[in-house]
Amino acid sequence: MRRAAIAACLSIATCHLAAAENVTLRYGQIPSTVRSVSGLYLFIAQQQGFFAREQIGIEFVHIEGGTDRMVAALDQGTVDVTQTATPYLIRAALAGSDAVAIAGETGNPIYSLVAKPDIRSFADLKGKVVGLSLPVDTISISMRKLLALRGLRDGDYAVKELVGTPVRFDCLKRGECDAVPLGQPDDLVAIGQGYRRLGLSTEAVSAFQFQVVAARRAFAQANKETVVRFVRALGSAFRFIRDGANRAAVVKAIMELTGSSDDIARATLALYFEPDKGVVPKQAEIDLAGLAQVIAFMGEGGVIKPPLPPAERFVDLQYLRAAGAQ
Repeated sequence: MRRAAIAACLSIATCHLAAAENVTLRYGQIPSTVRSVSGLYLFIAQQQGFFAREQIGIEFVHIEGGTDRMVAALDQGTVDVTQTATPYLIRAALAGSDAVAIAGETGNPIYSLVAKPDIRSFADLKGKVVGLSLPVDTISISMRKLLALRGLRDGDYAVKELVGTPVRFDCLKRGECDAVPLGQPDDLVAIGQGYRRLGLSTEAVSAFQFQVVAARRAFAQANKETVVRFVRALGSAFRFIRDGANRAAVVKAIMELTGSSDDIARATLALYFEPDKGVVPKQAEIDLAGLAQVIAFMGEGGVIKPPLPPAERFVDLQYLRAAGAQ
């Protein structure tokens, strides 16, 4: 009788586990990142079975218009979780959005300021057109700081607002932009095609929290177990990417994801890890000091008014902590 009861309990537990399987999350993805290295962790999480291990399915939803639209997609219920640049999350939350960061993505990104071959120095950009992202974006902020560091003030060059590395690269190739910030692998491809790298964003801004994964607070709380499993899979993906023993597999993954060559894939990883520049989180953790730096940047630019809010207002670390990643 006792054995029958135990068997019945095990059967019920198995049924509950089965009921939890194949939970699918609608993931908002920035179209410009689909084939870029910034989406590598998602590719790895799928390829290495980390999502499958956590019984999570991912339905990618491409939100047209770029990173400035991602939080709106959350608020509208179009997606369950999404990647977003931190300034847009901060601005939306201050305006009443229920969105909150639940995991870290890109930490301190490396953007190359890539120019036409005839632009040999920063001084040559005077009176020229620089393609930047939107003013609130940390890409624009870091590039303006780099330009200022090299002696160029805002009025010394014209700005063309373009969201997404592929869009900015197209502007450069068409000759409508004289210089643009490009992420990987596009910057390395451009250099191989004869364009000139003038500098790196990290020369002016050494550490901040560039991008996060966000969800609505209400959704995350109502689906806590699912969200914990989701961020645990992300943590596994980042640990896999950072493990030197997996370098060959990661190089292959970059080549498959981006269509780049072995040389460019290896150069990208060298740029990130030799030495480690904090581009890739250790295990999907959120850098609160880095997020505070973004808030300070937004305050400097007049995007938000003092008193500046604390970084903790825009994060909910309980899911990372439950997953052992924070």
